[in-house]
Amino acid sequence: MLKIFKRNIKSKYQERLKKSFPKELYSDLNEVFKILPFDNNQVRLRDGQTHKVDNLIHESELNIKFNNENLIIPYRLYFNEPNPELEKSLTDKQKDILNCIYLRHHNGYLREKRLNLISASSENWTVPFIIQLVGEYVYELLPIIDKKINENTLDYYAQFRDENPRYWQQTESRMISYWNAYYRYQFPKLKEYLGFEIMNRIKKQTHKNCYE
Repeated sequence: MLKIFKRNIKSKYQERLKKSFPKELYSDLNEVFKILPFDNNQVRLRDGQTHKVDNLIHESELNIKFNNENLIIPYRLYFNEPNPELEKSLTDKQKDILNCIYLRHHNGYLREKRLNLISASSENWTVPFIIQLVGEYVYELLPIIDKKINENTLDYYAQFRDENPRYWQQTESRMISYWNAYYRYQFPKLKEYLGFEIMNRIKKQTHKNCYE
């Protein structure tokens, strides 16, 4: 019975994560699933202590559109990291999929680590995972994101904004709220805050594309 229960839970986690990615990535995603520690629910939380977590994927979700597909991305997850040796067996694309999954991790330091690991030549399906971080509270992620949104990838973000106006507005509002609550003393003017600069750069690119 225990084996059946664990198999059902593993299948449930996989189905939820599959909804986070375009269908074209499913074969690569299945390879990533092979190394994810679905069975380990002993997790180190913010208090520094290890706790048993019954559900390794939080119920809250982000609903977005990507190339006319509806994607549902978990807001937070609690998986431990996989064995580093097993990660080495993945292709570059599969590593980016893995890193995107961990951008939803509850640990901000781990999100920062995985954001740094996303390849410079990352594809457009990484955009929903990266842009969500602009609307969160960890400022240290913003300089990394700033470098990843460059002349080679800016159009990806502009297209994503155009396809998700409501989600974009919500993300922008969260970014402003965190600036006001935590960073206004350091950056008295909103336009000086890197999160605002990033969002504004993408907005300008969207408008530019409309007139080309």
